[in-house]
Amino acid sequence: MAADLFFDTSVIVYAFDSSEVEKHSIASKMIGKAMNEGNGVISSQVLLELYNVLTRFVTNPLPREDAERIIKDFAGASSWRKLDYGVSTAVSAVETSVRLKTNIWDTLITETMKENNVYTIVTENEKDFKKIKGIRVINPFKKQVI
Repeated sequence: MAADLFFDTSVIVYAFDSSEVEKHSIASKMIGKAMNEGNGVISSQVLLELYNVLTRFVTNPLPREDAERIIKDFAGASSWRKLDYGVSTAVSAVETSVRLKTNIWDTLITETMKENNVYTIVTENEKDFKKIKGIRVINPFKKQVI
């Protein structure tokens, strides 16, 4: 089985927002592949960010009901591993964020990943995630990884 791949919000957004055709195609294929292989990982934080972005920040925002359906589909999909975090993870994220001067929300993702033995993230945001030791970053829009 392929290694677990944590999907950051940006990549999932492109799968549902076709305003950038090439990124939409790449993201859709990569998410489909993760679904088929059963190695896709998301977190409750990413699901909430996804809902927020899809309903407010994409070129053509989705109706809330459509975004809600997408979130429920991911949440209920047996082919996706879902992660959550607790208070100790939040405290670790704050400590790491202060020490490395990283974005707290990105750091919370990486601390949640590490706590669950997931070490690869699929994201467009290489700059911030590469600051976190022990996390491998795949930017599917830079090179074809499918």
